[in-house]
Amino acid sequence: MSSENTVVLHKGLDNVYVAESSICYIDGENSKLFYRGYSVEDLAQRSTFEEVAFLLIYGWLPKREEFEGFVRTLRESYTPPQEVLAWLKTLPSQAHPMDVLRTAISMLSLYDRQGVDGGLEANRLRGLRVIGVTPTIIASFARIRRGVNPVEPKMDLPIASNFLYMLRGTEPDAFDASVMDKAMILHAEHEMNASTFSCIVTASTLSDMYSAITAGVATLKGPLHGGANEAALKYIQSVGSPEKAAEAVDRTLAAKQRIMGFGHRVYKNYDPRYMILKPLAKQLGERKGTLNLYLTAEAVERAAVERLSQHKLFPNVDFYSGLVFNALGIETDLFTPVFAMSRNAGWVAHVLEYLADNRLVRPKAYYTGKLNSPYVEMDRRGDKVEG
Repeated sequence: MSSENTVVLHKGLDNVYVAESSICYIDGENSKLFYRGYSVEDLAQRSTFEEVAFLLIYGWLPKREEFEGFVRTLRESYTPPQEVLAWLKTLPSQAHPMDVLRTAISMLSLYDRQGVDGGLEANRLRGLRVIGVTPTIIASFARIRRGVNPVEPKMDLPIASNFLYMLRGTEPDAFDASVMDKAMILHAEHEMNASTFSCIVTASTLSDMYSAITAGVATLKGPLHGGANEAALKYIQSVGSPEKAAEAVDRTLAAKQRIMGFGHRVYKNYDPRYMILKPLAKQLGERKGTLNLYLTAEAVERAAVERLSQHKLFPNVDFYSGLVFNALGIETDLFTPVFAMSRNAGWVAHVLEYLADNRLVRPKAYYTGKLNSPYVEMDRRGDKVEG
């Protein structure tokens, strides 16, 4: 037993501050989200994913010359090393795309031009390469497993448009490209969440950017984090129609099961990202002929809010993001990889910020086990020897 007199456990690190940061601020009571002081509503309406990535990583909105240089660096990284593309073709079609992405990003370190340089600028360039190449990796594997050849990226297309182009084989129209870009902006950053913390922990050992982002991808894979939009869409699809929503919600809650896409550790009111995605999901439903799915989601939302609002459980970004990605023709198991390719910007920003004033992350665990247990020789042990 620990000798400390008073120990306060913070399970899940709730309300524990691990770093100072100027990257992101969340006002969970009032549904506000800011990137570097700019409201996410303004950025989604007026900016682009590339500009937001610059803002997160450098700390200011770029002048045109700065922006053009930044975009040029990203686009020079669109094409993965040939060895990575060749490896993608060897994978089983049933491999989970997040497992593929996690391993592919780790592979990138083998072909890194910075070598062993662990400086901030070298890691910044690594981060930009990951941001640029991740959409190509995801789209390439998605096509390979369908039995069709990958589509080479177009160097004149922004990341969001390019991703849809590589996935579909045809360039998206302006509306689809705009929606994809907005969705990426909304997923680009969200303060010290589980995956960002994983990146920070890894980077704090002075490992490299690829290792840090690999840790972020591994953490994001979990259904309580990045996989929630996939689960939310499947739930809405299982309900089937708006008329069945209330009964389905009651049945789910009676079984003490979660309605995925509802509730958030930080937001005690509506998630501001949800409020931007919901009308986009409706517009996409009208344009793509999937309006019934949207209306079903809206009916589920209405029934769930009636029953859960007193517990401060409201829709979060995952509830409608799955509908948006689905309407854009993105396969369900690609939702979390798409989340990752967006969140790369935030992960890179946090790693660089933390490394500028680095301290190895080394928390403690409060010991509750035995002490001074006698060692028993193997032949004299019973069925179970506890320490």
